[in-house]
Amino acid sequence: MGKGPGLYSDIGKKARDILYKDYQSDHKFTITTYTSTGVAITSSGTKKGELFLADVNTQLKNKNITTDIKVDTNSNLFTTITIDEPAPGLKTIFSFKVPDQKSGKVELQYLHEYAGISTSIGLTASPIVNFSGVAGNNSVSLGTDLSFDTATGNFTKCNAGFSFSTADLIASLALNDKADTLTASYYHTVSPLTNTAVGAELIHSFSSNENTLTIGTQHALDPLTMVKARVNNYGKASALIQHEWRPKSLFTISGEVDTRAIEKSAKIGLALALKP
Repeated sequence: MGKGPGLYSDIGKKARDILYKDYQSDHKFTITTYTSTGVAITSSGTKKGELFLADVNTQLKNKNITTDIKVDTNSNLFTTITIDEPAPGLKTIFSFKVPDQKSGKVELQYLHEYAGISTSIGLTASPIVNFSGVAGNNSVSLGTDLSFDTATGNFTKCNAGFSFSTADLIASLALNDKADTLTASYYHTVSPLTNTAVGAELIHSFSSNENTLTIGTQHALDPLTMVKARVNNYGKASALIQHEWRPKSLFTISGEVDTRAIEKSAKIGLALALKP
């Protein structure tokens, strides 16, 4: 783990990664190339049923300033400018989308040994203001995540979370959706040598009185091949295998089956990422 409690988004992240990261039912292809001046160009295409989506992202780094410009198939232009550490522990992010004139946003992130703060404000006449803060250390942290709409004068998001960590275990508890959803997650490292770990997440909705329990695991067959599996209490079982066939180039195949309706076709997803 890094120094300090991190940001609010880091609460429960290890469990979410083992349960949801890299699982997909689409077909995705990504290739990254670099120019002689160091500009990274990433082209990606995703096939969702009969729909095909594509985008091109250009990344330019100049000292501590990173500029990302992405264009998608709907002719949307996304621009993100990140200034890393203009002051110790501080990061500034400016982003906007064209032609959406209301998408402009400025975000400030600050990481300290005992705190992590992220705040953003939209560049409009009546902006949405976001604030999240975490206090604690590598072992225990407590935080909140808020969004306030100045146009209506209402809080659109009000979350709170708690995390407890040891050398091989991370447990977290979060109250989301304006106190309507309670999420408890657990991550445990079984064997660091084979990157074997288990994770679980329990989500309880107070409004519907429903529970969703998801359990998953991961294991490295060798230094270049990773397998993962998960299952939830609704009978959805998923698995994937990911192989790094050359440095930074990954091939992933994943599948999902509904064990309560075996007659239905399984969902198969493929992802290929190429980097020189």
